[in-house]
Amino acid sequence: MPVHNEAAVVQGVLTELRKTFSNVVAVDDGSEDGSAAEIMKAGAVLVRHAVNLGAGAAMETGLAYALAQPGATYFVTFDADGQHQVHDAAAMVALLRTGEIDVALGSRFIESGEAQGIPRSRRLLLQAGRRFESMTSGVSLTDAHCGLRAFNRAFAQQIRLKLRGMAHASELLDVLKRSGLRYREVPVTVLYTAYSMKKGQKSINSVNIAMDVWLHQLFSRRAGR
Repeated sequence: MPVHNEAAVVQGVLTELRKTFSNVVAVDDGSEDGSAAEIMKAGAVLVRHAVNLGAGAAMETGLAYALAQPGATYFVTFDADGQHQVHDAAAMVALLRTGEIDVALGSRFIESGEAQGIPRSRRLLLQAGRRFESMTSGVSLTDAHCGLRAFNRAFAQQIRLKLRGMAHASELLDVLKRSGLRYREVPVTVLYTAYSMKKGQKSINSVNIAMDVWLHQLFSRRAGR
């Protein structure tokens, strides 16, 4: 769980998460509001960045810690702002345990999925992002930017992120395509609250993310020549 200035809610989110998952790693990504103390109160493992490096860097740090633990087999990425549902994460891990797939990707926009309270502008922005991701990554999804994902060790070991900010979600799709592993979108519920909307990405940041992705694709293709 990447955490950046989520002291108001992170303890409650982690407490609920730990009722189902006993091993939870929270990466405090240079928070300035006491998030680290709230993480410790919830009993989660705390890993800290001295400065804010971005969600992608926090995810990679958390995965590196988790991969180093003996017996770690399945991994879940879960947002700290209270939007995700623990039962959805548990269902995704249960699906992985069947061996049918290697990667489960949460989707708000397939049948049985739900985006409660989502503003129309945010929905349109996410739809535009989905089309952009399909063109740039070659992976066609209904929801390209849901932070709730679950995957097995085979996929976790292939994740090497170069994009440190929110554009890491796009880079993950590149990793998924190259891996050749089996994946499936899974319906999830995402709750949009006044708090999560205030913490969420602004529209102009979507332009910045798109530029980061485009530049990454461009230089990756050149490096591959």
